[in-house]
Amino acid sequence: MSSFVQTRFRPPFGRRLDAALAAGVFVLVAIAEGQRLSRGGDSVPSLLASWPLITAVCGALLFRRRYPVAVGWFTVSATGAYYLLSDIDGPLVVVPIVALYAIAAQGRMRAAIAMAAAMVAGMSADTLAGSGDVNGTAVFMLTGWLVAVVALGSVRHGRVAYAEEQARLRATEERLRIAREVHDVVGHTISLINVQAGAALHRLKKDPAQAEAALGAIKSSSRETLRELRATLGVLRQVDEEAPTAPAPGLARANELVASAKLAGLPVRIDRTGPERPLPAPVDLAAYRIVQESLTNAARHSGAGRVTVRLAYTDGELALAVEDDGRGPAARPAGTGGGSGIAGMTERARALGGELTAGPRPGGGFAVRARLPYGIAGEPMKRSDR
Repeated sequence: MSSFVQTRFRPPFGRRLDAALAAGVFVLVAIAEGQRLSRGGDSVPSLLASWPLITAVCGALLFRRRYPVAVGWFTVSATGAYYLLSDIDGPLVVVPIVALYAIAAQGRMRAAIAMAAAMVAGMSADTLAGSGDVNGTAVFMLTGWLVAVVALGSVRHGRVAYAEEQARLRATEERLRIAREVHDVVGHTISLINVQAGAALHRLKKDPAQAEAALGAIKSSSRETLRELRATLGVLRQVDEEAPTAPAPGLARANELVASAKLAGLPVRIDRTGPERPLPAPVDLAAYRIVQESLTNAARHSGAGRVTVRLAYTDGELALAVEDDGRGPAARPAGTGGGSGIAGMTERARALGGELTAGPRPGGGFAVRARLPYGIAGEPMKRSDR
């Protein structure tokens, strides 16, 4: 059975495009020069001098990417000299026009305008000198062509600059998103591991059973953190790894956060109001991370004895609050660093069109409150008796 390899035609680009264009212009000018030679009447020195100019102008096109302005001025000058020797309106002018477009497309508008003005001035001088080959109409048409070429090059430069700026903005947003995700994954678990390790050391001799439970929680938390961190880094590396089998972070796993906090000595209660509904993935993840970070801050800095997580499902948004009876982050020991937890939570809420506030409660303690619009949220779901 014979196999056929289907090849797709790819137009030349880069230096290959320049070489193809230079060769094409050279062939067309050579044909025009052949007609000039067959017609006769031109002096031999004029004919001999035209060919080096033709070759130099076409060959210079191969260097326009490395020396764009120098090539542009050279092709303008050499082309002008060629038209002084030849009365054939050949296609050699295509080369300086291509060089002019390339300069304008790079954003070098001063050089492009100066070159275009020099070309118009040269043709105007030829007209004033009484040349029968050039008239006012030709000057007007050349001016229009050059203005169009410079304008097209400027538009190209603007589009490329806009695309590059959008790419930079997307890269910056992606870096911020990844930074928030890694901070929430690692920061939360490491903070709880720190608290649990301290509790295990404190209870090791007095209550070995509780110390063993705390060490087991440390093992479970670290394993989960490694899984999430590997998944995040796998996306960055873009390698072919097995997709994680554990459910994605969301409010369905809120009980795991409660269990981890309790092992760290922080009693947590969850109050839900309104009919639960399937949340869009970004809203579900943001809510989970906000609760996670709030519990981390409460365990590390507040000295709280009780924490309440309130989840209110309304028709248009999820309202959540994490309230504790501790001292809040303002009582953080000196030298522990500012962190970026509240700022990261605020960015998550704002990215979804919501808002987040964090501060002391009037009756004492600290509260984090957020509103997260559903956007394209689904219908309320029926809760099964648990």
